[in-house]
This record gives sequence, structure tokens and C-alpha cells, in this order.
Amino acid sequence: MFFTQKILNWFHIYGRKSLPWHNKNIYQIWISEIMLQQTQVKTVIPYFNKFIKNFPTIESLANSSIDKILYLWSGLGYYQRAFRIHKTAIIICKNYNGIFPDNIYEIQKLPGIGKSTAGAILSFAYNFGYAVLDSNVKRILIRFHAINTNNIKNNELNKKLWNLIYQYLPIHQSNKFNQAMMDIGSFICTSKKPNCSICPLYYSCQYHTYDICLKKKKKNQIGILFSIIQYKNLYFLIQQKNMSIWKKLFYFPSTSFLISKKNWEKAKKNSKITIHPFIHYISNIKLYIFSQIIKIKKKNIYNNIIQKKIWYNIFNPQKIGTPSPIKKILISLKKK
Repeated sequence: MFFTQKILNWFHIYGRKSLPWHNKNIYQIWISEIMLQQTQVKTVIPYFNKFIKNFPTIESLANSSIDKILYLWSGLGYYQRAFRIHKTAIIICKNYNGIFPDNIYEIQKLPGIGKSTAGAILSFAYNFGYAVLDSNVKRILIRFHAINTNNIKNNELNKKLWNLIYQYLPIHQSNKFNQAMMDIGSFICTSKKPNCSICPLYYSCQYHTYDICLKKKKKNQIGILFSIIQYKNLYFLIQQKNMSIWKKLFYFPSTSFLISKKNWEKAKKNSKITIHPFIHYISNIKLYIFSQIIKIKKKNIYNNIIQKKIWYNIFNPQKIGTPSPIKKILISLKKK
């Protein structure tokens, strides 16, 4: 139990013990765990606080419109999570009398909740003996055991890692152990330039002995041109219906294209551009974002567009869901 004790000892001294969802009910822990999927804690905290203030109970969440949920989720990314949270809340109110289940198999049947998230919910809510295996925990185990991920299939790797983490999971302090593993992965055993000298596992870890290659997905590169249609202080936005990454969010009319390094460098050097191009990441997609402002004298010329549309007032903004790149552009426009 050397591994386990080292992790617990580290937690008692350095671990995070006062996050907003700590020692809360299972509903709030579930919301936090969904928000934390592929998102850093410091980013989640303000969104979590605002979300719980608006939806203090699972019933209030189930009875809300998806538009309000998306508005509060705007900027957090991975918007399918918001749809799944809403769907799950409705299911729990309908099938479980509004009480979040405490059975791991029932929890895993709910939208957007896999084995690791279900384990985290029960571990942090009730200190049940379930492990967490997120990207941070996986990275620690892979490095500690010098697992070459290039020579193993993903399903075989996950099976191996699940077996390992349950070997280390303590019977009575799963919540502290799980939190410590995620904290160490976030602050010490980071994906780039890990700070090995302060890691509690330093003297037993095989990362220093072997050259371990962690698989990295190559990001798809896409260019997007936003057409910013302006009428006085109003900006034309349409609601996305089909594209899964920004479904039901409002954004500027756009077109996508193949991006080249030459075009990107040329655009960045153009001092006449009002909104400077920037890069935005969505999972394994790298978006190169360009914008052009089109000022019009009559706003009724776009009435024939079928998609749901609004004229967004930057000085009296409507409560709508917008993706991060759009929020960034709107803030920039307001400063002009």
C-alpha cells in the first residue's frame, strides 16, 4: 500500500479540500463532475456557482428551458454536456421521483455519465469505494508503471488502468484518494513539463527510467470566416441547429475553408483588420478564426433567412447562449 499511503499523506497536507462542491449534496456533485469533464477546476468554479444559484434543485433544472441552460453554460464549452444535464434532470424527476440514484449501475444509465464519472459522484457524495479514471489519473498510472501506450489498444489500456487503480484505491478514504490523484495530475504530473521533484511518488515512479510516449491526437485544422453584419449597435446572429459542437447556440453567419500557414500569417500582419484573427480549440479541432464586418443601412434585408435569428444589442444584450469565440468577438466589438 506504499502508493496509496503516499497519495493520502500528500492529500492531507496539500490536497484541495474547500472547492464549492465539496461536502454538498449529490445533485451539486453531479453538476460539478459534468462541468469538470475536459475542463479545468479554475474555469468551472464561477460557472458552477452561477448555475447552482439559478438551479438550486434538480426539479428547477428539469423545469427550465434549454435556452436558459445554454445561456448559463456559454463559454464553458462542450455544449452537449448541457443538453445531457437537462435530459438527465428530466429522467430523474420522472423515473426516480426527483431523487438522484445512489446505485452505480443506475447512474451509468443516465445521459453523459460513464464509469469514471459515476464513480466520482458516489465517492465524493457518500465516500463509496469507487475509483476515478480521468485523464489526470491515467497519466499518473501510465508514467508510474512505464506503460508504452503506442503498443496497446485503447480498450486494453483502459482495462489495465482500471485494474491498477482499484489495486490502489483505499477501502475507507476513496474520496480523499480520488481528489488527491486528480490534484496531482492537474498540478504536478502535468501533460507538459511535469514537476517530478515535488511528486509524492517520485522515488518509485518509472517515468525517469524509461522514455514513455503518451499518445497525442493530431488536431484537425479548420478555417472559419465570420460575417459580422452590423446595423447601428445591433449585430445579426443565427441559431445553430445541425452542427453538434454549437447546437442551439447563436453565432455570426459563417463559412469554413481549408487553412494554410501562409494565409494565417498574412492575416495576422494585416493592421487594417478590425477584429484580429485568433485560434480557438475544440477538443481535437483547431479553429483559425477570421472576421469581416459588413455594415448595412436596412436590417430587414435578412428577413428571408429560415434559421432562428436575432439582432443582438451589445449595449443591452439578450440572454442567449453563445460559444466562446462569439463572446470574444462581441466583447471586442463593444470596446470599439
